[in-house]
Amino acid sequence: MAASDLFQSPDYFQLDELLSEEHLLIRDTVRNYVKRDISPIIEDYAQRAEFPVQIVRQLGELGCFGPTVPVEYGGGGMDYLSYGLMMQELERGDSGVRSTASVQGSLVMFPIHAYGSEEQRMKYLPKLASGEWLGCFGLTEPDHGSNPSGMVTNIRDMGDHVLLNGAKMWISNAPFAQVAVVWARDEQGIVRGVIVERGMEGFSTPTTHGKWSLRASATGELVFDNVKVPKENMLPNVKGMKGPLSCLNKARFGIAWGTIGAAMDCYDTALRYSLQREQFDRPIGGFQLQQKKLAEMLTEITKAQLMNWRLAVLMDQQKVTAAQISMAKRNGCQVATQIARDARQMLGGMGITGEYSVMRHMMNLESVITYEGTHDIHLLITGMDITGLNAFK
Repeated sequence: MAASDLFQSPDYFQLDELLSEEHLLIRDTVRNYVKRDISPIIEDYAQRAEFPVQIVRQLGELGCFGPTVPVEYGGGGMDYLSYGLMMQELERGDSGVRSTASVQGSLVMFPIHAYGSEEQRMKYLPKLASGEWLGCFGLTEPDHGSNPSGMVTNIRDMGDHVLLNGAKMWISNAPFAQVAVVWARDEQGIVRGVIVERGMEGFSTPTTHGKWSLRASATGELVFDNVKVPKENMLPNVKGMKGPLSCLNKARFGIAWGTIGAAMDCYDTALRYSLQREQFDRPIGGFQLQQKKLAEMLTEITKAQLMNWRLAVLMDQQKVTAAQISMAKRNGCQVATQIARDARQMLGGMGITGEYSVMRHMMNLESVITYEGTHDIHLLITGMDITGLNAFK
């Protein structure tokens, strides 16, 4: 893939027939962008653990930031099926690239549009949509990951402003973000959303180093030391954990689609390799165990594609439940992680090199299976939904 991106999308059950011409155009536009601008450079950036900052403007111009946000705020005014297809294609290139878009659209632009004032929408959304500004989402804390409601980051009312103290970690986009949507408790213990801007005194974003995963994605912390945030930067239209959790639902939807993009790339790479690599005087694709791996990969991809398509239909009809999104996020992560590992085995020693995308996908997916609800947490969300019994406490 380093030389040229030869990807061909698997569509065993002819799902393209379920897509409109507009959906196909949107998907193919992003697919061509990935082939042209992401695939040739991403391996080098991942090896160097460097974020390709130029993609922020590119993704903005492509319409990948906030595609479901109304046009009057700079968004695309598209449906969720379009959003899903975009995320699938971006993660086919790299999970970190998709993360950049997911965070911007679902975790920053969505809450400002859904819960912000009209002034906030006009001030922030056009700049975020165009890629002029990059945003991040502050929920996870050093001691509160799977239990975000235990957060200790807090705001105190000081009259014309609030005083923000605390810290968030594992924050995608943080080192380069101009804007952070941060969730903190007020004096009554109620979770509130507040928009923090780079340059506010006491606000810093240390970079997280030493990652073996999402190496081409920028990850950092958000540190708040008596940050004075104007009252007009508080999100006025939501209180409680409903705010951040609704954002996560939108982002998890994108992950369900994105992970299958990574799976599709691993499958396509393994299939092409199996037809070219010869052992015992024949292509390894002719051996039963390799065909078993390929057949199982394609089966799981096809099942996930069908689930994701139906999930998008339910999203667009406003019938979807959080538990359905949870199931799809968990399924996508599980399917993609297993396919990446099987593909890596099929490539043998070449599978661990940067000459192919598989090992990079495999390492990236170890983060994706953990963030925005770990694999086990999503299992318990489904369990609670089907039994009515809460296993979290």
